Amino acid sequence: MTGRKLQEVRKLAFGAVAAALILASPVITRPAAADDLPSIANLAERLLPSVVEISVTQAVDSDSGIDSLPMPDLGPNSPFREFFDDFFKKRRQGEGPALPRRNVNSMGSGFVVDANGIVVTNNHVIEKAETIEVRFQDGTSLKAELVGRDPKTDLAVLRVKPEAPLPAVKFGNSDALRVGDWVLAIGNPFGLGGSVSLGIVSARNRDINAGPYDDFIQTDAAINKGNSGGPLFNLAGEVVGINTAIYSPSGGSVGIGFSVPAATAKGVIDQLIEFGETRRGWLGVRIQSVTDDIAESLNLGKRRGALVADVTPTGPAEKAGIQAGDVIVEFNGRPVNEMKDLPRIVADTPVGSSAPVKVLRKGQEVAVVAVVGRLEDGEKIVATQTSTGQDGIIKTLGMTLAPLDDDTRRQFGIDAGIEGAVVTAVESDSTAAEKRIEAGDVITEAGEKEVTAPGDVDARVKEAEKGGKNSVLLLVSKGGKQGEMRFIAVKIKKG
Repeated sequence: MTGRKLQEVRKLAFGAVAAALILASPVITRPAAADDLPSIANLAERLLPSVVEISVTQAVDSDSGIDSLPMPDLGPNSPFREFFDDFFKKRRQGEGPALPRRNVNSMGSGFVVDANGIVVTNNHVIEKAETIEVRFQDGTSLKAELVGRDPKTDLAVLRVKPEAPLPAVKFGNSDALRVGDWVLAIGNPFGLGGSVSLGIVSARNRDINAGPYDDFIQTDAAINKGNSGGPLFNLAGEVVGINTAIYSPSGGSVGIGFSVPAATAKGVIDQLIEFGETRRGWLGVRIQSVTDDIAESLNLGKRRGALVADVTPTGPAEKAGIQAGDVIVEFNGRPVNEMKDLPRIVADTPVGSSAPVKVLRKGQEVAVVAVVGRLEDGEKIVATQTSTGQDGIIKTLGMTLAPLDDDTRRQFGIDAGIEGAVVTAVESDSTAAEKRIEAGDVITEAGEKEVTAPGDVDARVKEAEKGGKNSVLLLVSKGGKQGEMRFIAVKIKKG
């Protein structure tokens, strides 16, 4: 082979190797230019005029925080013990000289859903408000009146009287949202009105123990204090959620915010606009989760449904023949996959309608029909019932109280030296909730008398009411801890 031919062969071989290396190498593309990224400027510009700031003035007692103060840790022989006992008890019972009230201002967000002046926000934004003012993007401010509110879903409806039609937004289909979909939050964080943030749906169906109908959308769109009541939009400009809560150890956004889905909110808002109150369905059962052990013992095959622990006398469930121990697996044609599904399904069922119910009883499927009652009426029935079941559980002041035994001590981590009645649940809009009584707290005294059973608390409440008192004084062990005793005066009636 001549030198020239050898050189040509070498060139061909080198070219082949180079080509092979190029084909085997990853494809290198240029970085995306700014023009390639989607812009939400036009969408934000269109939606901003419909989002409002809510400014609220509240009058509070100067000593309103005294219920959260701990009793001083004084020895039994301290000369100051009698003084502090007397001071704390009188102040919490509303006795002694009245202290001046002071005005507190707070802010939140809202949005217009009707051009004639209907505004939606969170209940906690306007709760106990003396005056409510709605401020629009153009600087206009209008006084607002409360149309209705629903503490259970933390929603409220306001009405303003505009001189011209307002820009309004519409609700979208929150059920169609998927994890990863883009969403847009607009609101008034930290008083900085007209703030826009973009993120994605990071989770669905979140239960954060905020109420009986928890089904939150979780988003990483920045939501901070002041965003409460503001809308969460999809990229079509439809409201798919109402921003309500954040998870934040720091007090600011850490990328975990929660919104009430439009599917939950719209029905509530429609009822508040039409009636000024909610009209939810009611079945009249106390339910609990079906654990793996319970599913096995009841031969359910897999964990599903809601286990009926108790049936309200004269309620729709009792009239339909539903019994304690039944597992409700379907209500009004909708499957009950877990306990929390049932309250939402029942609440959405029209009052007075006949709903087919499927229950599993002793391994057999039983079909019954329940005439759905109204939740608000059912709550009154439950509140007036004074009898306790065989398990000793009782309801009073919006609290569910249970005997303090080995099981409840273990469940709530209660100290061995604490005796009384344990709080297992608190209604979100009750007087007990207002005083920040929570599940796991233990009531050790009521009306300055020792509590040994839940019935003792109910008896002290009735004694106080009969004596013309507006509140009853409770000695509460917060979290069931020996060193966390509080005197708390709880109003017998709201208002």
